[in-house]
Amino acid sequence: MRIERISTDQFKIFLTFDDLIERGFTREDLWHDASNVRTLFSDMMYEASSELGMEFEGMLLVQVHLMQAQGMHIFVTHQYDDADIEIDDEYIEMKVTLDESKELIFSFDDFEDVIAVAGYLPNMHIKESNVYFMENRYFMMLDPYVQTARHKENIIGLMSEFAHPSILTSHRLQEYGKIIFESDAIAKINHYFAS
Repeated sequence: MRIERISTDQFKIFLTFDDLIERGFTREDLWHDASNVRTLFSDMMYEASSELGMEFEGMLLVQVHLMQAQGMHIFVTHQYDDADIEIDDEYIEMKVTLDESKELIFSFDDFEDVIAVAGYLPNMHIKESNVYFMENRYFMMLDPYVQTARHKENIIGLMSEFAHPSILTSHRLQEYGKIIFESDAIAKINHYFAS
């Protein structure tokens, strides 16, 4: 779990799916097990409070963005109550918004790794793929609409051998990144670089 202060009343938590598993959760628990999710958020708020030296009282607005292969970004904004509202020191009110990204974006240290993984991907029946360059790294964005959850797990497993799940969004890549291969990137890479 990584915690980063954004401003005096806002911070961001990045929690990987491995972090969730270590805490005894699955992705499905986030959608279906409300009482355990409250416990998870309370524990995270306690850790954030301790690490950032912030005291929470009143209302916290929590926005959770689930990323397909990466984990989740949690944005927390502390809203101070008016002076005439009584505050229970033992209770923090949280308004939680859950959002899930369907994007599959992976980050590569070297273009050789992009070439290597491209050799395995045609067997995965991926319809759409793009490759970008940004901040001295290569990014491959894959078609998010794969056939089954098992198929998606296989793709994520293969990609994890060559790359890291990226926390960048497609919007940021499209706006600030340089497009290397557009649309059918896997076929183009294999055409030009296959040995």
